[in-house]
Amino acid sequence: MAENINQATALTQQWLTEIQTLKQQMAELQHDRDAAWESAQKWRQLYNTEAEQRRTDAQLSQQAIASLKADLHKLQGLETGILADTPVTAIQQEIEQSQSVEELQAKLVAAIKERDRLLQALKTEQENHAQTRKSLTTALGDAIDSLTQERAGR
Repeated sequence: MAENINQATALTQQWLTEIQTLKQQMAELQHDRDAAWESAQKWRQLYNTEAEQRRTDAQLSQQAIASLKADLHKLQGLETGILADTPVTAIQQEIEQSQSVEELQAKLVAAIKERDRLLQALKTEQENHAQTRKSLTTALGDAIDSLTQERAGR
């Protein structure tokens, strides 16, 4: 009978040890689960932040594209009055081929610089024309005065 009691005590001790081990494993697993949950929450937050930033960037890019297109249409409107022969479809195709906002901005900057250069050249040409007209008018006036004096001298 004492042997049965010792055997029962040993079995009980074995079960208690097993229960304690399982409790420890369960606590570790719960800790791992909580850590995984926190990690997942952090990743969700990072993903949401990144997604929001991407949406904001996309919206800003769309606004920039719309603004550049509006500027381009405005420039096209000005040019159509001056240069009726400009192939608008070729310009539209070039715009559609642009891959990014930066590329459109670079083209717009180049177009604005070219416009400014052409406006400066036009201004210079107008000033030269005015100077030539003034010189020719003066020369014509001098010729008329000389002719009038020659006729009066006769």
